[in-house]
Amino acid sequence: MPVIGYARVSTREQNPQAQAAELRAAGAEQIFTDRGESSREAAQPQWVACRAQLQPGDILVIRALDRVAGEERMAIEIIRELGGARREN
Repeated sequence: MPVIGYARVSTREQNPQAQAAELRAAGAEQIFTDRGESSREAAQPQWVACRAQLQPGDILVIRALDRVAGEERMAIEIIRELGGARREN
């Protein structure tokens, strides 16, 4: 089972290295990182690429839910979508 990580920093000036280190420590073999992308946007480029990479049985690791969802509604949608993909396969 591949472990795939996702990191995001809000501005291009921020450094995502701390997140990447945590994801590697959690076993992430591949890490997708968005820089300067709002968590309120569903189409963050590397988040889209990360989700496209995920296969049934893969493990997704993120530092915190706010890295992928800036609103509670978005978080619920993402959790349902990821959980639904698992149930279908």
